[in-house]
Amino acid sequence: MSVFSAFNINASGMTAQRYRMDIISENVANANTTRTEDGSPYVRKVVTFAEKDTQTPFSRVLNNARDNYSGHGVKVSGVYEDSETDMNMVYDPSHPDADENGYVTYPNVNIVTEMTNLIDASRSYEANATAFTASKAMAMKGFEIGR
Repeated sequence: MSVFSAFNINASGMTAQRYRMDIISENVANANTTRTEDGSPYVRKVVTFAEKDTQTPFSRVLNNARDNYSGHGVKVSGVYEDSETDMNMVYDPSHPDADENGYVTYPNVNIVTEMTNLIDASRSYEANATAFTASKAMAMKGFEIGR
């Protein structure tokens, strides 16, 4: 593994976690949005990650030289709407979005869950930043030794 591979891995992790924090912020900002552009309540979004540049073992053998310089790490594989969590039904007959029974459908965003996920993403970002700094320090020490 080259020094630049370590930089690529850490940088991809920081980018992915920053994007995850952006989506979590969007969820928190829309926690009380009962009507979006299409007329339905906001639905919580979830970010999923996947390994970057996944190859089969056979192609890995054939492309061994290229693998030393290709990007490794993590990538955002998608942003999906959370269809498993139920929407929140609140009785408020005076609300303009209330149904015929007086219930308003609020988004399936739980602020406690979102804040927990935000702390997790923040800590993961910090861990990648620390690993990036450590890799940089090792590279600099190697350059000093090579003088």
